[in-house]
Amino acid sequence: MPGKRIAQVAEQLCRRCTENQAVLVVRRDALCRDCFVRYVHTKVIKHMESFRVRHADPNRQRKLLLALSLGASSVTLLHILDHLLETQTSKSGRTGFGLSVLFVETAGDASHQVRLSKVRQAYPDYDIASLPLHDVFRLVPDQESLSGLLPGLATVQELSPADKLAKLFGSLTSATARADVAATLRTRLVVEYARSSGCEVVLWGDSTTKLAEKTLAETAKGRGFSLPWHVADGETPFGLAFNYPLRDLLKKELVAYVEIVGSPLPSLVLDSAPTQASMSSKNTTIDDLMKQYFESVEENFPSIVSNVVRTTGKLTATSNTNDASVCDLCSMPVSDGRFGIHGWGGDQHGIADPVRASSGRRLCYGCTRSIPSTTNPSNVVA
Repeated sequence: MPGKRIAQVAEQLCRRCTENQAVLVVRRDALCRDCFVRYVHTKVIKHMESFRVRHADPNRQRKLLLALSLGASSVTLLHILDHLLETQTSKSGRTGFGLSVLFVETAGDASHQVRLSKVRQAYPDYDIASLPLHDVFRLVPDQESLSGLLPGLATVQELSPADKLAKLFGSLTSATARADVAATLRTRLVVEYARSSGCEVVLWGDSTTKLAEKTLAETAKGRGFSLPWHVADGETPFGLAFNYPLRDLLKKELVAYVEIVGSPLPSLVLDSAPTQASMSSKNTTIDDLMKQYFESVEENFPSIVSNVVRTTGKLTATSNTNDASVCDLCSMPVSDGRFGIHGWGGDQHGIADPVRASSGRRLCYGCTRSIPSTTNPSNVVA
């Protein structure tokens, strides 16, 4: 906890300003409150360079969507962006971008809505929307319908979005599959909402720690080919860009930022205890294991976490995504039927595809490991 770090540096001066008393150690440097806050803001603003006022069209304001999870990272990002927009307004009379916020409700916990109402009170200048996860079945266009993923295809059309989600989760056979599908559908919902509200960039509150977790987890799930679109800043196959302004900050640094800045941040963040592995392997997900691992590693070896993210950032996406087929669940393109993509209703590399004909599904290899198939696994094109 930050309190322990504060006690360890109580008698030291800040290494940067050499005037004020240090309150915590950041990457081996003892920093005072002001220098630490400046350190965090600088890291974020560096990745928002393209959204400065001088890059903005006076006749057309770019609109960004922040995906809010109510964790320390995304709440911190909202707070810093609010400060950035205030600074831009005070200096130039206008802003470099407009900001919308979306919270996706996945657990049905009343405490989420209580915290969200506090966020709206603390930041009244922004449109802060809340959508249930099952709305993904309502927002995804018919030509990209998710209904083909559901068992009993002939009867699902008459179900409500909430019943479709329940039916889909009911067909999943493991905790990892349920967590994977929920995270994938959340991304799809955020993207569809961004499109419908005229946003051209999605801002994710993923810290260095979270990006490292995602790198290993997605690779283990068989979706490593999509990492360049899920951990790096830039354009995506969804038709809009992803941006990760917190990518140079560890989770523990953001937790410390919430405590040090104080009101209103602590009252807005959902409490999250350190991840504990379940005693039962049936309830342990790949995501939980990666989260537990990197939370422990970042305490004493933060450079390892940073190296994972920097190395992944060097990966490049395939260049011919425009003509590639896409997965029905994750919507990621896979060129020429590679990486286990199957089910395109035709003849790929001279191999007829019985999977498409029998199930109506088009799934990449990673998603076939989450969505149960009624076909013989030997029919999957590898």
